[in-house]
Amino acid sequence: MEDPIEIALAEIRFGPDSLVPAVVQQHDTGEILMHAWMNRDAVRTTLAEGRACYWSRSRQRLWRKGETSGQVQRLCELRLDCDGDALLLLVEQSGVACHTGRRSCFFRNWRDGRWEIITEPQASPETLYPKTETTG
Repeated sequence: MEDPIEIALAEIRFGPDSLVPAVVQQHDTGEILMHAWMNRDAVRTTLAEGRACYWSRSRQRLWRKGETSGQVQRLCELRLDCDGDALLLLVEQSGVACHTGRRSCFFRNWRDGRWEIITEPQASPETLYPKTETTG
């Protein structure tokens, strides 16, 4: 019997950099929380553990959401788009999703010819990421 995770991976069209974009959405409200990148190992880990895991392009390694900040994303559902080259993760977000301390990374809105901040931080980035850590 073939491994269900390998069946899922076979349908995903990873890019030339071996990554696929992942949009992350709160499962019950529809709020868009963030965008990230996943490689095969990140998808495999996410499906196996039920916790969002991504590929950090800046760190060049797997990154389990919340490993530094404690702001974990529990996977509720994984969706694949029609072309097989983009993922949608429906998650239960614990706390904030953005490294700026905001619930969502999409906190700027284009209005009247300028970017306007539409939500304030709910947590201090210094508290979420002690020392010099700024993403996670």
